[in-house]
Amino acid sequence: MIDIQNETDLNIPHKYLEKIADSLTNKDIDLLVVNNEQMQNINLEQRQINAPTDVLSFPFENIPMAPLGSLVISAQYVKDLSDSLGHSRDDEFCLLFIHGLLHLLGFDHEVDNGQMREKEEEIIMAFNLPASLIVRTLK
Repeated sequence: MIDIQNETDLNIPHKYLEKIADSLTNKDIDLLVVNNEQMQNINLEQRQINAPTDVLSFPFENIPMAPLGSLVISAQYVKDLSDSLGHSRDDEFCLLFIHGLLHLLGFDHEVDNGQMREKEEEIIMAFNLPASLIVRTLK
């Protein structure tokens, strides 16, 4: 189950997110959708980076019966990226959700040998989504 708190006017593709999450984990996920100002505040508080970002992941490690973790997604990044890349907002939201969810599951593209990229590509192909976040940043 995904517990969604949407603090924006962005429509959330609930059904798709549930299918994606169910394909990867049986644990609950907390999802917060915010504007860029809120995202910047969270990023500054949690990572000491004074800028908004697209998605943040906060795993709940080794806490019995706890959700897998929390994801925070910027609605403005979803809107801007989908518009600039020419695909739907639902697709972009799903791509950011997948990226964040893989981080919750322990993947880290900044230190691995391509495992996160491979898993991300596998999932986006299974759900017929456009190019993944990692693939876009490597081009």
